[in-house]
Amino acid sequence: MQHAIAAIALLVRDYDEAIAFYTQCLDFELIEDTPLSAGKRWVLVSPPGARETRLLLALASTGEQDACVGEQAAGRVFLFLQVDDFHERYKLMRTRGVRFLEWPREEPYGTVAVFEDLYGNR
Repeated sequence: MQHAIAAIALLVRDYDEAIAFYTQCLDFELIEDTPLSAGKRWVLVSPPGARETRLLLALASTGEQDACVGEQAAGRVFLFLQVDDFHERYKLMRTRGVRFLEWPREEPYGTVAVFEDLYGNR
């Protein structure tokens, strides 16, 4: 028997602005955008070529959930994005307005730079 995590839910304030950030700034692919009941949608995005790694953009629907938007991991790095050419991707993301919190640095496991999504998740 094989198990896998199908998607990771990420609280967002607005579906369309979140889709725009992930597809236009990070080059993610929009995998699915299906209307559900009560104004909800099933929205999946994925890094290019990594369709098995998906984020479910989940609209915050209560005050408690809205307070957690941008604080998904309480200030810790929430997701780790791996790319083929770090420096090329870093420059491209900066030109697209992605906010980096530090300059790139070398670690034993690779080159690293922490950035925020449109809500402040690292």
